[in-house]
Amino acid sequence: WRCSAWEGEIAKAQVKGTDLMISIGGDGTILRAAQVVAPELIPITGINLGKLGFMTELSVAETKGKLSALLAGEGWIDQRSLLEAELSPEEAGDEPPAMFYALNDVVVARGAVARLIHVEASVDGELLTTYKADGVIAATATGSTAYSLAAGGPILHPHSPESLLLPIVPHLSLAYKMVLPSTATIKLRLSTTRSATLNIDGHINRPLSNGATVTVKRSSHTLRF
Repeated sequence: WRCSAWEGEIAKAQVKGTDLMISIGGDGTILRAAQVVAPELIPITGINLGKLGFMTELSVAETKGKLSALLAGEGWIDQRSLLEAELSPEEAGDEPPAMFYALNDVVVARGAVARLIHVEASVDGELLTTYKADGVIAATATGSTAYSLAAGGPILHPHSPESLLLPIVPHLSLAYKMVLPSTATIKLRLSTTRSATLNIDGHINRPLSNGATVTVKRSSHTLRF
């Protein structure tokens, strides 16, 4: 079967029984393919048509020679950590919590208006700080070379189980970039009346209202390449 990576729900309906997913595009296409696959154990092989291709395995020139070997079961499996993010509404009784998987990052950030937002950050139930910033990023090791890196975060080994927590352009608040253990649970609570958004892997966006909470932890599932 084949499907546009931009038609996630249509693709997800066809995943059952799939042994291998081939993603043709760039890293953005890989991120969309990851949303289709997770939390299943279906491996993804990327053919790079983009500019960077950090997560794609094959160039167009290599495809003819190497794809047949992969289809024959040769090669190896590269497992990457996923984050689980649960979005809870401001008040109980509103719509139920929504669950997301992220290969790169979970971002709570300001909306269209260029104003700081306040995000109360807790780790394992203990209040860490209230960030006054453009936003806050929770990232995997895979995502440490994406938005997190642009925001000044460190690069983790791709197979590292740890996660990152860092603010985006903080103002008069804790500016440290933190590496957290794989067991850590992060809670980000929005404390502002200004518009804000939840962004998953750069292409899933949900508006956030004051009091909304995003709980992030390392998933028991992994993504396989």
